[in-house]
Amino acid sequence: MYRAIFARAVPGASTLLELGAGAGHNAFHLKAHYECTLTDLSEPMLALSRDLNPDCEHALGDMRTLRLDRVFDLVLIHDAVMYMRTRSDLRAAVETALSHLRPGGAALFVPDYVKETFVGGRQVFEREEPGRSMVCVEWDWDPDPEDDTFIGDYVFVLQEGGGEVRVVRDRHEVSCFPRRVWMDTLRAVGFEPELLIQANAAPYDAQEVFLGVKGG
Repeated sequence: MYRAIFARAVPGASTLLELGAGAGHNAFHLKAHYECTLTDLSEPMLALSRDLNPDCEHALGDMRTLRLDRVFDLVLIHDAVMYMRTRSDLRAAVETALSHLRPGGAALFVPDYVKETFVGGRQVFEREEPGRSMVCVEWDWDPDPEDDTFIGDYVFVLQEGGGEVRVVRDRHEVSCFPRRVWMDTLRAVGFEPELLIQANAAPYDAQEVFLGVKGG
């Protein structure tokens, strides 16, 4: 899906920087087409990505402040952008993306939701592997519809080796900005922005993503 967007925006692109790459699952699919450099704020997540993508360059850094002093054809910020919980943090991340693009390059921003599409509710995920199993319930809800954040609560039910079942809970507060904020921020930083609708973007029926092209 992302490759088709990139191919249209920057034909012939060969280098890609991912900000907030996490465990490297996006790069696992993209590295066959681009020379990928992967960055994340978390060293443990980068360690997982190095195991999955030993052929990619990795760098530790915060997407709000990272400066690698070189440019790429493409920048990708997937759902890690949702940890930019304030509009100033969002702008800082967008500025980082712009600063790492060559003229004519493009950045793709992939939040799970925008304000207008957030509905909340729950999803259930199951995973079975030899000797262990997991069920995860994710419940998204918005305690204050007037602000730019919502809560994601997670409950993991885990069993290993047929032993005792464990229950682990986790909570994340993440952003949910209106479309206008996204478009205005990209434009203010210096991008030529475009809103794209991705159909069948599982687990969503459709997902709104933002493409920014650097002029020049």
